[in-house]
Amino acid sequence: MIISGSETMIDNMLFVTYAVLALIIALVLIFVVKGLFEGDIKKTLISVGAFVAILFIAYAMSSGTDLDLTPFNNKGMDVTEATSKYVGAGLYAFYFLAAIAILSMVYANVKKLIN
Repeated sequence: MIISGSETMIDNMLFVTYAVLALIIALVLIFVVKGLFEGDIKKTLISVGAFVAILFIAYAMSSGTDLDLTPFNNKGMDVTEATSKYVGAGLYAFYFLAAIAILSMVYANVKKLIN
């Protein structure tokens, strides 16, 4: 098998992309841990706990029905029940978090108008 120049170039670009991604994740983790120790840990843990609770509620609400997508793809692959449940949980979590964000913005603006 002969490897063309474009394939090795793509491999090199992917390597650089993974290295930059690892560097960014490391920096984010460093600054998050630094911010935890400088700030109020109790409020942070409450926020993280609320986020995890939303994820658990979304996972419990998702149905996880098995899908057969044979007419839509030529490989005959189907979506498993677990994959469907994870996707449904992600969608429910997105909807919950979007609703919370919208309601908090409305609440802040109404509170500002009243004051």
